[in-house]
Amino acid sequence: MTRPTLITNAKLIDPAKNKVEDGAILFDDKILDVGAITSAPDGAEIIDAGGNHVAPGLIDMRVTIGEPGAEHKETFKSAGRAAAAGGVTTMVMMPNTEPVLDDQSLIDFVLRRGVDRSGGVHILPAAALTKHLDGELMTEIGLMAEAGAAYFTNGDKPIVSSRVLRRALSYATSFDALIAHRPQDPYLAEGGVMHEGELAARLGLPGIPAAAEAIMAERDLLLAELTGGKLLLDMLSSAQTLPALKRAKQKGVKAFASVNVHHLVLNEQDVDGYRTFAKLSPPLRSEDDRKALVGAVSDGLIDVIVSGHDPQQAEDKRLPFEEAAFGAVGLETLLAAALTLHHNGDVQLNTLIRAMTQRPAELLRLPAGRLAKGAPADIILIDIGAPFRLDSDKLRSKSNNSPFDEKTLQGAVKRTFIGGKTVFAA
Repeated sequence: MTRPTLITNAKLIDPAKNKVEDGAILFDDKILDVGAITSAPDGAEIIDAGGNHVAPGLIDMRVTIGEPGAEHKETFKSAGRAAAAGGVTTMVMMPNTEPVLDDQSLIDFVLRRGVDRSGGVHILPAAALTKHLDGELMTEIGLMAEAGAAYFTNGDKPIVSSRVLRRALSYATSFDALIAHRPQDPYLAEGGVMHEGELAARLGLPGIPAAAEAIMAERDLLLAELTGGKLLLDMLSSAQTLPALKRAKQKGVKAFASVNVHHLVLNEQDVDGYRTFAKLSPPLRSEDDRKALVGAVSDGLIDVIVSGHDPQQAEDKRLPFEEAAFGAVGLETLLAAALTLHHNGDVQLNTLIRAMTQRPAELLRLPAGRLAKGAPADIILIDIGAPFRLDSDKLRSKSNNSPFDEKTLQGAVKRTFIGGKTVFAA
């Protein structure tokens, strides 16, 4: 049985209440009480938060883990360490492993192996939407949903065939399954390595136009409307895409959207100087795009903020820009990077936390993501004002390809609890 813990003198962030309250929280494996608590059970651990914030553990809906097949980049164990240090208590793992997670036995493998090796962090597998992620033959959505797949996605490989995506969205309605699709026209994006614009022209690098995303997103939203399927537009990067998303939501289409935290706090200028650690897919776009995405998070148009955690080895990043791999690690920096928007006054704290806790929990149909009696005791204690300079060599991931290297961030996780047990303490 988990020993009871009482955290006192805290600022409680419960996104469901849309406010921050002074109080205390008592929990064992589940939350027992929240608010004005005057006593604790015998033998309980008592922690004085010293006025720091308590929030639900973060739920990261887009994490790439190398196991199985690319354990040199990331394993369940290393990803679990990084997640716990970053306040992430649940992460959804992408299916682009070797072999691809396109069969119910592999979903079962991740659920069994992940929990044994992650140090307590919940790892939920996202299943491949098409066999081998080739965009042609739909996988057994029903069987993998029954096995425990969190949702279905083709990862970074867009499905070009509208017929295949229509069939998948339609079939998924039978299981109320969520389909995530990263909108990018592969023909417009082919050969591009950064945002198409003045900077790309000056650097002599081939660009990816924002229209590559907007065109594909329009198609995806129309297919969601046609089929009644639940669609998550995955990792939006462009202001051009937002009007179509807004129209779809206003029409009652079951459409949702996520954004990579890097696209909320960085822009194409972070690539200047051929900085390959800021080479992402989708690419960092203009400052106007960044501001539009921040506004969409603030007003709830974009539902979820993700880390887009994509570990790459140094030898794959320290190459000429066109040859370097796409991707950045983000599990440990998700919260601190997102808090930049709170410190700047761009997004309210509750709204920010909701996009990393309550909203992903609702989309994934998880009981977590809130500070309420009976909810799982997946809880983080945060000093949101603590500044630190990121040293990527000290990251707990097996890879250290962070665009925030040597940048100053503000907001540190002091302690992470999962099921009421401490899995990280600063």
